[in-house]
Amino acid sequence: MAHDSMLKFVARPQAYPAKRAAEARAEDFAEIAARYAPPAAEDQAGRCSQCGVPYCSVHCPLHNHIPDWLRLTAEGRLREAYELSNATSTMPEICGRICPQDRLCEGNCVIEFSGHGAVTIGSVEKFITDTAWEEGWVEPLVPGPARGASVAVIGAGPAGLTAAEYLRGHGYEVHVYDRHDRAGGLLTYGIPGFKLEKPVVMRRVERLKAGGIVFHEGFDVGEQASLDELRREHDAVLIATGVYKARALDVAGGDDRVVAALDYLIASNRKGFGDAVPAFDQGALDAAGKHVVVIGGGDTAMDCVRTAIRQGAASVKCLYRRDRKNMPGSQREVANAEEEGAEFVWLSAPAAFEADGTVRARKMRLGAPDASGRRAPEADPSGDFTLHADLVIQALGFDPEDLPTLFGAPELGVSRWGTVLVDGKTLMTSLDGVFAAGDIVRGASLVVWAIRDGRDVAATMHKWLKAKAKVGKVAA
Repeated sequence: MAHDSMLKFVARPQAYPAKRAAEARAEDFAEIAARYAPPAAEDQAGRCSQCGVPYCSVHCPLHNHIPDWLRLTAEGRLREAYELSNATSTMPEICGRICPQDRLCEGNCVIEFSGHGAVTIGSVEKFITDTAWEEGWVEPLVPGPARGASVAVIGAGPAGLTAAEYLRGHGYEVHVYDRHDRAGGLLTYGIPGFKLEKPVVMRRVERLKAGGIVFHEGFDVGEQASLDELRREHDAVLIATGVYKARALDVAGGDDRVVAALDYLIASNRKGFGDAVPAFDQGALDAAGKHVVVIGGGDTAMDCVRTAIRQGAASVKCLYRRDRKNMPGSQREVANAEEEGAEFVWLSAPAAFEADGTVRARKMRLGAPDASGRRAPEADPSGDFTLHADLVIQALGFDPEDLPTLFGAPELGVSRWGTVLVDGKTLMTSLDGVFAAGDIVRGASLVVWAIRDGRDVAATMHKWLKAKAKVGKVAA
């Protein structure tokens, strides 16, 4: 029987937390939406229809217990709602902020299909966990009884941090190695503050440090230690580096005005932390006063577009070779960017970068569907056009770095794309006791999938380490 606080979607319209006015939010890097006040969160959670087959959970990579914590929120039982959302996710307030809910849970909400507008799942999820932090319900990470075994995690992004948290909970000594001077990976350096304010990430990292996980920041595996050395030092190793190598354009010309998206975003996020960033301070990675062209149509391109606006660019145009309907990025992000003053030039691709700042671009059209079913862009015979750019940011996606070479481990098995190959069941690589998870296995993907992979690999590593310990005891 449905509880009387639920099923309110017919009488109660969908309402997201209010966004700040576009002019105001384009002035800073703070998150663009306020948080729900408790009555509004309860009201919106109460719109859930508590349907028999919750497609929201089915389409969530973590299979979060969404209808259950919506019901608890609607009933004002926030602490229980938090405990339930925390049971399946190591960072619900981060997913609530940056998951593309329009493509996952909310996009598959049954009442969305009935024309009533999806339940605002992400905003409620953010509300529940932010409240939990404020109220002191987020408990410290308590390590399990010591097992006398240690694990190395290479990469402090969402996959590595999630695995580290679960493995510490199982009683392992956990050492996290990351090339950056702050943990968090792209949560810290890739995603702008207007989508994810940095204290939200840092308090998660601090909780892991307080739980006894040892972080080796500014540590380059391959330079400071080879993969072999880490294997000798630890009982198991997890590779969770993510994918950082920018895909480059095959376009004539180009000079120091053409920069990679990640270089640009990392510089901006570092400035947010108050760091000295010479390439930014000298102007190369600062969009202030410049005519900016961003190339690409994914979420990283949207991050660059919206960052350039906040840096005070004279104009910001985004070139994408397909149309709006066929772009990979979140439609919500495109709408946010347009509100803030970005201009989208659909069905266009750069052809050449001239020395005088001219970008020659080619009009595109959508041809026959490719192997994935998407219509492939092809040159439109109607011709080229030009635009001016003082700064061109390439946001065409990411590929894996050459880890076998980088780590001094030629025997590490990789696919022809450079992703690390793992056994489908155990998630172990070609090297005994070395596992891999996250984007370095699946290619550039979503944070929520990285968290899911971190959860899965922690379970298989725990199983393998227990079996290894048993064999060791028998041998002794």
